[in-house]
Amino acid sequence: MNLPIITDLHFYAVAVPAVLLLGVSKSGFGAGFGSLAVPFMALAVSVPQAAAILMPVLLLMDLLGIAAFRRDFDRRLLLFLIPCGLLGTVIGAVLFKLLPAHTVAGIVGVFTLLFLAQRLLFPPRADASPPSKVGGALLTTISGFTSFIAHAGGPPVNAYVIPLRLTPVVFTATMAYFFFVVNLSKWVPYAWLGLLDWRNMATSLVLLPIAPLGVWVGIRIARRIDPVWFYRLVYLGMLLTGLKLCWDGFLA
Repeated sequence: MNLPIITDLHFYAVAVPAVLLLGVSKSGFGAGFGSLAVPFMALAVSVPQAAAILMPVLLLMDLLGIAAFRRDFDRRLLLFLIPCGLLGTVIGAVLFKLLPAHTVAGIVGVFTLLFLAQRLLFPPRADASPPSKVGGALLTTISGFTSFIAHAGGPPVNAYVIPLRLTPVVFTATMAYFFFVVNLSKWVPYAWLGLLDWRNMATSLVLLPIAPLGVWVGIRIARRIDPVWFYRLVYLGMLLTGLKLCWDGFLA
């Protein structure tokens, strides 16, 4: 049986860089920029379809992450984060069902531009004061929501966790387990929404080998390329992508 994969070259022209960027983010270099994977792919397909195609890719990356850091996570912090993140995914699932695809695209565009503004105007600082528990719960719920609609949960939860001053290994391990649980919880609602069809899953299998390659590329970039130019290019991509999605969602 021939699998009905997407054959449009325009799709792969944006999907391959998107998966590479997701892998780069998972490698620890350019953390948070994996949130751009869905907006990039949404230049060729709808936001819901882009999010569905990335599900197996995320699962592979999450499994690699928790295998590497299986003893280093902060259990107490996870017990606080996970329920809030799951609440956000429930909210995302309900709104995903109610909102038309172009409105979801607009929402993703807005979050992309907000993320860009946050990175440029309020870059994360390790010496910042930790938010309150209430603020942390709100930010983590938003993380679950943005993770559900566009796999873009990193920036909100990072705003809460970074000021907690965890060691790098504990931070990376805790985030790996948090997003493993959140991403795993999205499979049932994605199936309920009819997004996990044969075409999307077969296309994901084509992209799957690029996932570990993206992690390797991230490590190489961190060692060989001036980060200033890397981030400038990513920021430009965020601006153009966010504007395009906002136009498609609210003005077209």
